[in-house]
Amino acid sequence: MSTTTIRMPEDLKARVAAAAKRAGTSAHGFILEAIAEKTEQEDLRADFDAVAEDRYARIATSGKTIPWQEMRGYLEERLAGKKVKPPLARKLAR
Repeated sequence: MSTTTIRMPEDLKARVAAAAKRAGTSAHGFILEAIAEKTEQEDLRADFDAVAEDRYARIATSGKTIPWQEMRGYLEERLAGKKVKPPLARKLAR
């Protein structure tokens, strides 16, 4: 484990100390947990963005997509426990 110095305004330091006390942990533990949570959020966001970019590239390459109303109907049927065929992608209407 390494050491990193974090400089923060006094008011934020006080807020962190109070929040850590309410959470039943030390300020150090609270800060580590906050950094870990923020890092996880950013990792998830990066993964989401990569999937979105990949899907958009496939749409741009193929020119095919599924209209939202069809996909929504399909998803609602699945949520209702019904067996339904997934909608087929087709060329975008222009």
